[in-house]
Formats: sequence, C-alpha cells, structure tokens
Amino acid sequence: MIKKEIIKKINDFVYQKPRTIQEISKLIDKSWLTTDRYIRRIMEEEGTISVRTFRGGTRGALKIVYWNLSPIQKSSFQARLQKQIEVARYKKDFSPSEIYQYINENKKEAWILNEKTYYEKDNFENLKNLLMKAESQILFFSGNLSFCNLSYKDKKIMDTIEFLASSGINMKILTRVEFPGIETIKNVLSLNDKVGKEVIEIRHCYQPLRLTIIDSKIVSIKEVKDPKDYVGDELKEKINILYRIYDEEWIEWLQKVFWNLFRNSISAEKRISDLEKIYNV
Repeated sequence: MIKKEIIKKINDFVYQKPRTIQEISKLIDKSWLTTDRYIRRIMEEEGTISVRTFRGGTRGALKIVYWNLSPIQKSSFQARLQKQIEVARYKKDFSPSEIYQYINENKKEAWILNEKTYYEKDNFENLKNLLMKAESQILFFSGNLSFCNLSYKDKKIMDTIEFLASSGINMKILTRVEFPGIETIKNVLSLNDKVGKEVIEIRHCYQPLRLTIIDSKIVSIKEVKDPKDYVGDELKEKINILYRIYDEEWIEWLQKVFWNLFRNSISAEKRISDLEKIYNV
C-alpha cells in the first residue's frame, strides 16, 4: 500500500508540470524501481497521472509522468464530443460513430451482428479473447453491466472476469446503479472477496457509452440500433455495431474522459446502501 501522503505529494508535484521518474524518486526519497511501481499503482487506482516513454527500447529511454485528468482537446471536435458524452445519459443519446469517423482507416475496424449472431459462439469467444488481452487494467463504460451476464452454453463471461480478477488485473467500471440489476453489480463486486484482492471498483454514473479500454492498446465499442427508434421500416431488425479502435491518441483521450467521469461519481457500495434503505430491503 502507498501512503496517502505520498500519493498527494506525487500528484501535487506532477500537477505543476510533467516530471521524470528520477525527479519523483528524489522528491519521495525512494529508489527508481519503487517510484516506478508507485506511479503505476496511482495510474491504475487513481487515474490522476499517466506515463509516456520516449526513445523506448534504447539505453536513453526516458519516462515522463504527466497530469491526466483534463482530456486532451487537440481540436474543436474533441471538445464537442467530450461535452456530448458528459451531458448524455443513455446509449441512444450518443452514437460512437461520432468518434469512429475521426480515426485513421488503418487504426480501426467495425462489423455488424444481428441479435441472433450476437449471442452465438463466435461473438462470445471474441469478447472473452478481447478481455484476456489485458495485462494490467481494463476500464469499462457500461449501462447496467448486462455484458457480465453474457454466456454461451456452459461458458460465462463472469468466469473470465473472475479469472482476470484473480490474476490481479485492475478493473474500473462506470455504470448506472439502480435497484433493477443491483444483484449483477453485487455479484461483480463480490469477486473482490472471492479472489482476496480489491481489484474491481464500480461507480454509479449515467453515461451513453458501451465501451471497453484494454490497457492502452485497444478500445472496443458496442452500439445498438433498434427499429423502434426509426420511422416505418427504415431499420428492419435490431442490430449491434461493434467498433475497434487502435489509435493511441484517441485511446488516451477516451481514458481521460473515463477518469473525469469516474472521479466525480459515487461508489456503487454507497449507492446500493442508499437504494436498499429506500426500498426497505
């Protein structure tokens, strides 16, 4: 565990301007390796700072630690997208295609599944394999954690999430915590006790994205198109559009959008406690 005083000291130091690992090491009077470990823990658990490596793979490699909470807005459309995401509440309020259209062709892909194929083996294995790519952290923008109930025959996504938790993969989840669906949230949180590690944190938030960020490598987004939202027979059947993004700058931007929402959201445990009092459970 890192003492809160050290976390604050590092955060305050980096907030002023980007710092090297060596500078932070001198500040807290710890070795380079210990400092590097502290930085990674703060990145994964607080989201306040991030690291960029220059000249990676060379003897002159340099790690720079920088403040991570204000999304990078390199253009007016990123500022507009951020505002749309922050004010939207439900998935129908924002289309991920608004993000996808700005990604370079060689750093993205997308495909469509109907309701039947979405629940078949190939898509189940696709999601499972995606999650298994994680080496340290997964960030989830979710609606009500319905993806946790996805299964195929006797295989369950919850089993994959439990395996990742037992392996120490840090998982942060933004989802709306409402009385309907509360058991799913409790089941996911209970994995912390089951594996003996506090690696899953859930916070309550109404937001429009159904999006998963694997480390800093891959973004997976799901969008649902429902005929009831269209006039006449404009859309004949319900479809699921799945997007993948591999662009580092856009992944970094989405991570920062996540952390800005996450740090301003209440814990699922507190929200559940209040709801159970209201419903007299």
